[in-house]
Amino acid sequence: MAAQREWFEKDYYAVLGVSKDADAKDITKAYRRLARQYHPDANPGDAAAEEKFKEISAAYDVVGSEEKRKEYDEVRRMGPMGGFGGGFGGPGGQTINFDMGEGLGDIFGQMFGGGGRRRGGGHSGVGPQRGTDLESVLTLDFVDAAHGITTSLHLTADAECSGCAGSGARPGTSAKVCQACGGRGTTADNQGFFSFSQPCRQCGGAGQVIEYPCNTCRGTGIERRPREVKVRIPTSVNDGQRIRLKGRGAPGRNGGPAGDLFVECRVGAHPVFTREGINLLTRVPVSYTEAVLGATVAVPTLDGGEVSLRIKGGTQSGSRHRVKGYGIDNGTKKGDIIVTIDVVVPTDLSKEEEAAVEALHKVLRSPRAEHAEHAEKGSRRGGKK
Repeated sequence: MAAQREWFEKDYYAVLGVSKDADAKDITKAYRRLARQYHPDANPGDAAAEEKFKEISAAYDVVGSEEKRKEYDEVRRMGPMGGFGGGFGGPGGQTINFDMGEGLGDIFGQMFGGGGRRRGGGHSGVGPQRGTDLESVLTLDFVDAAHGITTSLHLTADAECSGCAGSGARPGTSAKVCQACGGRGTTADNQGFFSFSQPCRQCGGAGQVIEYPCNTCRGTGIERRPREVKVRIPTSVNDGQRIRLKGRGAPGRNGGPAGDLFVECRVGAHPVFTREGINLLTRVPVSYTEAVLGATVAVPTLDGGEVSLRIKGGTQSGSRHRVKGYGIDNGTKKGDIIVTIDVVVPTDLSKEEEAAVEALHKVLRSPRAEHAEHAEKGSRRGGKK
């Protein structure tokens, strides 16, 4: 197990506001809601909101991962003592380690981050910490969202210090191994059967001391500054879809990996088209005579061109017609254009047009007459015995 001291002290379910039995979908939903509420970009200069955002991200990093969540639940179930009737977490952040020989002592040391017996020393203090995940919103043009685009995303967030390249030490200097703990990050007080270990007070558990901190980041190795991130938006991205950029979030600490950057896509409207998956939907107006006699009409395409569509005589207003292969290409399949026909009834006729329509009216059979005829036939059939 990769259990950490914080797992005993913090209820990550409570941090996210969900129950211990919540499924992965509910946990993710709660995280996204809280992340948007407390994101530093939404609360500029609010230190409390920034700390809350970090706490939320740390909680989701554990319970949002199926593997880590199982370990976390098991550790919380066992309790700090793990069934030995005492507490691993002692006063002042101390950890009680059991010296039970090579095998069992090492097992408990690995499970709970404690001492046991160590081979070859090594840094066992705070250890690598993964950077927090970041979230941002990107507004896209309808066409760019359909075809895909590589663009730049500008955000202000934690980043590797530009002055020291993340080392925390002033340029030209470097961190030194802590003399108090020998680089382990912990100090131990052996008392026979028990070994009490606690984070080194000299280095704070880092295992090294920075004598000359970087003036830019003051020794943290991280600074908050504007960043430009290249983002590749795939084809046929939907409005509200989130894209994960692995390792483009906040930098890790003590050699830990960077977090991820989640980009929520907001797709703008198009003057002609709407979308239905990879299909494009549009409406094409036709005249009354075109609908009656049939016609070839021009249908716009997403690239600004046109494609011809033949409609049959007697086409009804509101009918849908498919132009295959002119929709969105998602890399594996091409969508279609779904055309809805709108029969336009003229409202301002010239004298010649009005005369022509009146002549047509005299020779055309009224649809109401056909309706009445069908109704009469149905009535006669119903009256037969």
